[in-house]
Amino acid sequence: MTTSTPRPARVGAVAGAAAPRTRSRILPFPITSQELVLIGVTAALWVTLGFMTSSFLTPGSIQPLLTSVAPIALIGVGMTVVIITGGIDISVAAALMVTSVVTAKLLVDGGFPLLPAMLVSMALGAALGSLNGLLIAFGRVHAIIITFGTANLFLFLGLRIFGSATVNGIPDTFAFFGRGEAGRTAGVPHSFLITLLVAGGAWWYLRHTPGGRHFYAIGGDMEAARLAGIRVKRRLMIAYSLTGLLVGLAACFTIALGTSTLDQSVGTGRELAVIAAVVIGGTSIMGGRGSVLGTVLGALLVQTVASGVTQLGWPSQLGDLFVGLFIVIAVGADILRERARRKL
Repeated sequence: MTTSTPRPARVGAVAGAAAPRTRSRILPFPITSQELVLIGVTAALWVTLGFMTSSFLTPGSIQPLLTSVAPIALIGVGMTVVIITGGIDISVAAALMVTSVVTAKLLVDGGFPLLPAMLVSMALGAALGSLNGLLIAFGRVHAIIITFGTANLFLFLGLRIFGSATVNGIPDTFAFFGRGEAGRTAGVPHSFLITLLVAGGAWWYLRHTPGGRHFYAIGGDMEAARLAGIRVKRRLMIAYSLTGLLVGLAACFTIALGTSTLDQSVGTGRELAVIAAVVIGGTSIMGGRGSVLGTVLGALLVQTVASGVTQLGWPSQLGDLFVGLFIVIAVGADILRERARRKL
């Protein structure tokens, strides 16, 4: 137990004056400069699109946009934690496919109500994520190799469950997460509100708890973190299991987005959108730095670009081009920051 030595009284100090209070730990500013830039860029893009197309800044456009942002940002919360530890998970799209088709079949064939279906989806997602965490933590193989392998396994599993056919007749059990009036409060989609709550909780945990700071320590130097007494394997398991659990919840949002039919393209390309949101949001691909607030803003920017390109009638490839440019700029800024830190 460490003790602090009281400072000597200042000359001329009044006898019996109260002792100075211990200074609290100083935290970084809640919003980083990159997040402020993202807010500015997204706001400017919204204003520009509002001038270029009269339908963009309307509830009929903004509400579907926020509903589309929700599953990307939600999975991005887990992916942020994973990348902070120095890992990556490219199996999230395939895991989303598996959890979506299993949940859809439960709704169609089993008549599951909202809460049980949601819990099953989240439990299945957590199990798939735990498999990744187990192999990465104890197999000591780089995460990109493990998750590339499990992505193919999950894809095969999902296709087998689909059975070369679509799932038809999906009931509106998840209307609470959908686009209609039942899926909104004060005009804001429930799925987006839930995503904000999850992101807020993750932001607080990473910023204000020792357990949250352990993830950053692992990404900064895994061996040093282990020697400092951090349970590295346990933290890695938590990171990947959390990502899988959020994939399961995102599957419910994804089913609510669509019609009464679910086909085998569900989840396709989602891993790229999620990783793009995380990287654009300022999380270092090298680990050790990142914020879920930036991830939510990155997801909002990515989906705004996609929505804007569609509404303007431009080729969809331009959306990929713009997102690619944002990623290059974000990675370049991260490299410059890392070099500046090393010179200090």
